[in-house]
Amino acid sequence: MIDTDVLDSGLDDADDDDFDEAVEADDAQLPDNRYTDRELSWLAFNQRVLELAEDPRLPVLERANFLAIFASNLDEFFMVRVAGLKRRILTGLAVPTNVGRSPQEVLADISAEAHRLQVRHAAAWADLVSPALAESGIELVSWTDLDESECATMYEYFQSQVFPVLMPLAVDPAHPFPYISGLSLNLAIRIRNAKTGRQEFARLKVPPMLPRFVEVPASGRSRYLPLEELISENLEDLFPGMEILEHHAFRVTRNEDVVIEEDETENLIQALEAELLRRRFGPPIRLEITDSMDAVTLDLLLDELDITDHEVYRLPSPLDLRGLFDLSRIDRPDLHYPPRVPATAPAFQPAEQNGRADLFAAIREGDVLVHHPYESFTTSVVAFLEQAARDPQVLAIKQTLYRTSGDSPIVQALIDAAEKGKQVLALVEVKARFDEANNIVWARKLEKAGVHVVYGLVGLKTHCKLLHVIREEDGMLRSYSHIGTGNYNPKTSRLYEDFGLFTADEQVGRDLTRLFNELSGYAIEKKFKRLLVAPLHLRRGLLRHIDNERRNAQDGKPAHIRIKVNSMVDEQIIDALYRASQAGVRVDVWVRGICSLRTDLPGVSDHITVRSILGRYLEHSRIFAFLSDGDPQVFIGSADMMHRNLDRRVEALVRVVAPAHVRELIDLFDAAMSESTSSWHLGDGGVWTRHSIDADGKPLVDLQDTTMTQVRRRRARAVR
Repeated sequence: MIDTDVLDSGLDDADDDDFDEAVEADDAQLPDNRYTDRELSWLAFNQRVLELAEDPRLPVLERANFLAIFASNLDEFFMVRVAGLKRRILTGLAVPTNVGRSPQEVLADISAEAHRLQVRHAAAWADLVSPALAESGIELVSWTDLDESECATMYEYFQSQVFPVLMPLAVDPAHPFPYISGLSLNLAIRIRNAKTGRQEFARLKVPPMLPRFVEVPASGRSRYLPLEELISENLEDLFPGMEILEHHAFRVTRNEDVVIEEDETENLIQALEAELLRRRFGPPIRLEITDSMDAVTLDLLLDELDITDHEVYRLPSPLDLRGLFDLSRIDRPDLHYPPRVPATAPAFQPAEQNGRADLFAAIREGDVLVHHPYESFTTSVVAFLEQAARDPQVLAIKQTLYRTSGDSPIVQALIDAAEKGKQVLALVEVKARFDEANNIVWARKLEKAGVHVVYGLVGLKTHCKLLHVIREEDGMLRSYSHIGTGNYNPKTSRLYEDFGLFTADEQVGRDLTRLFNELSGYAIEKKFKRLLVAPLHLRRGLLRHIDNERRNAQDGKPAHIRIKVNSMVDEQIIDALYRASQAGVRVDVWVRGICSLRTDLPGVSDHITVRSILGRYLEHSRIFAFLSDGDPQVFIGSADMMHRNLDRRVEALVRVVAPAHVRELIDLFDAAMSESTSSWHLGDGGVWTRHSIDADGKPLVDLQDTTMTQVRRRRARAVR
């Protein structure tokens, strides 16, 4: 039986003031320059993505995919982070950044670094990936590379599949400059009227619903022509009787961050729909042009878009390399990562007699920790929810939905459960960035099916990953819970590395009952036993655990802190880690993206090590492990170390208590931090250095490959 007093994750209120005063006193002893700028750290993360694309040891179609990921990441960075800085400058709310610099200064640094990275990105495609693809029989060609027969074939395709959907828009006194939608690829066209001799301007949007790269029929090779080039070579059909003077591709990025003041509106759904409409018309923040664009055309765009020279990115063709996502899906298994099939977690192996596992029985036997994508999301989370939906003994299902897929079996299971008369509560976070429209659709579909849909607490995003099932057994109610680190999304579960804990522990059940009740109607105020919950208790709980390690080190006891997150930005957490390091605590941080923590501060960060791992799967799980004088306190959950996660979101971490699970998490962490594992090391000046080969030139261990091997061995032992 678990001692719930030992598991109490809250803080004693009487100690709070003393704890805060001690923290403030210690902070005064830390240097002022102890943080790395978060925006530049994000760009450093995207550079690590780019380095994967540049790596000749990776399958070439995967390298193309990493180029597309880099481009997509950078788009979002501009739409959100750069847009936010510009908005603060324009509104006069130019609050200093996390390193004490003005937004104007940071914006200038971002511009310089983003320019450098975009040029490097374009060169990686032109000089590295494109030639490697050509050597493998996949070639991106120009119109001039086609022979007469191929040109005729492509013209037929243009006439039948492209021309009918094109919409050239003229600019003249009767036709104002058209609105340029964010992230659309466009052609700026200057023409001369053959009759009057007057020059005109037209804008042509490259249709986004058509294939970005058009396959050129050829025997034995895969050849592709960029759609914008196919259109450019046939502009005479769009402007008959006109002389084509210039045509150049360009692309605009707009401010597309959503800002909603929830306390000023009664209907969040309607407010979001209005804001999504406004998003389409956000101000431009970046203009990408081809390096061949003439000065006249560029000046016209700068004037009409009201954008400065500093926001112009001149790049070689083709623009918008997100289109490489299409090429990366080419069916060439020899040019992709080897296929991997997720294993079913040993505890959820189906019984031989009926081919279906009883997940409730398995969870009653003990907590089950599942590691995605190495272990299947479908045979664990989806199967658990589907079994709950059809089980007549299940009375209620409660779940948070932050992001899910368009054809989600998760949503369908909730609908099935509601239609069978069960009580079903779905907390849908309609403010999930860039998934707002999708989540609104699902919220309304769930409501029509009889699901109780709520949207969380005013002013807070609900980011925690929780699933709670109430089942009647022998006249008593029993709780079955799932707390995860990743979204309930079957599609991303095949690409994102995440953990999920299934438990029938009644203490967790009581915690989730209380938390769901508060999410559907009241503020979060109560403490929890096996959970750490933001925004009120998570920060304090982690700070207390970090401080316990510091005090243990001061008392001469072994002390060790391990933290795995997507982002490490929060200053209070970072300062607590610095104080622990000063006391001699070994601090290991495994971060995928932003890291404002420094490792080059003598006397402050001497015992801090920071690693980053990027690869086939997106490292997404969050793990917090504290040695705790020989009684490891290990948590998994949804929270990153960012202000928004700790202060403006509902997040939940659950303590992992089964010794085997604690060992599995710590072993994984230690493998990631090992010098023999391929990773990026954070060093002086915030520079990340890739370590992928040893002193003899042999590849270092790929953590994701070894994890898959270990999971398969574990499953094989369970089957035997």
